[in-house]
Amino acid sequence: MRSVITYPEALELFDKHMNTPYLRHHCRETEVIMRALAAARGEDATFWGICGLLHDLDLDDLGEDLRRHGERSVELLREAGYEIPVLFNAILAHVEGMEGSDHKRKTDLEFILAGAENITGLITAYVILKPDKKIEGTKVKSIRKKFTSPAFAAKVKRDYILDAAEHAGMELSDFIQVSITAMSSIADETGM
Repeated sequence: MRSVITYPEALELFDKHMNTPYLRHHCRETEVIMRALAAARGEDATFWGICGLLHDLDLDDLGEDLRRHGERSVELLREAGYEIPVLFNAILAHVEGMEGSDHKRKTDLEFILAGAENITGLITAYVILKPDKKIEGTKVKSIRKKFTSPAFAAKVKRDYILDAAEHAGMELSDFIQVSITAMSSIADETGM
């Protein structure tokens, strides 16, 4: 078993297991947000990016039955020859609260990953409603307004976003700005 995964290896696994376009976009968005947050904190941006890229690795495999979400991603990584507890714990902890999960977020990485993957949903839902459906020009104040409306993008766990901002050492507005900027950097790829 290998205790390190390189970005090309992670990308190969991602390409092998993740085929649904919107899931691929979500994982890539989470990756770039995680990279940006890691850089802001002086963390390993490549590793944090890999955590974002692979956090939902099992979703195409599981389909509608999400009771094993997270666990199956870890199995896929183990089947590929990896044993990386920090990565595994982050993947498992991002599903805290879901049926079948008894994992709790403990580290900054785990809290930030859970928030980063949730903020993508809020920003994407906002962008879809814009006339041009483009992230360009998206303002923090617009996302903050939607953040306070529980009916908007109702599945987005706002408490996870707040926890992530706190663990990142940022105000919510700064966390949102980093996320918008990161997602904008791959807008050509994601169609936003």
